[in-house]
Amino acid sequence: MRRHFVNISIGFFAVLMVLTFADASNAQRRRESRGRMRSKAEVKQIVNRVEDRVDNFVKNYDKSLDRSRADGSNLEDWLNRRARDLESATDELAREFDRRDAWAENKEEVRRCLNIATDIDKNMRKTRYGATTEANWNRVRYELNTLADVYNLPKVGSSSYR
Repeated sequence: MRRHFVNISIGFFAVLMVLTFADASNAQRRRESRGRMRSKAEVKQIVNRVEDRVDNFVKNYDKSLDRSRADGSNLEDWLNRRARDLESATDELAREFDRRDAWAENKEEVRRCLNIATDIDKNMRKTRYGATTEANWNRVRYELNTLADVYNLPKVGSSSYR
């Protein structure tokens, strides 16, 4: 009986150690990815992807809102306005990014994009707008979250945004 208990204890601790090391290595990888220095050209590629994805999303979002229950309401107007605000904010981010020497100087423009995207994300999580619009939003959110990691900012949907 005692031998059985010892074998079970050893097995339990072995599994515990494996899980502990696996979690530590994943955390290390996340820190390396988040804190990794990127060149201006690498960040520019991300900014360009964000801008392209947002432009595509805004076109589909407007059509989806027209087919939703929000059609013709103040909510539809507000959501369309926020989508256009996001499009303008990403355009401004791209302009300012090109104008400045160091990509780190664009943190406030990125924060503004993430803040606006959080408003849209709240609505996208509540209401279904069709597969195309939802897939487009998922791509936008992914790219914005990549940008958030680069700038060490909270991700889209974080409570630190309004």
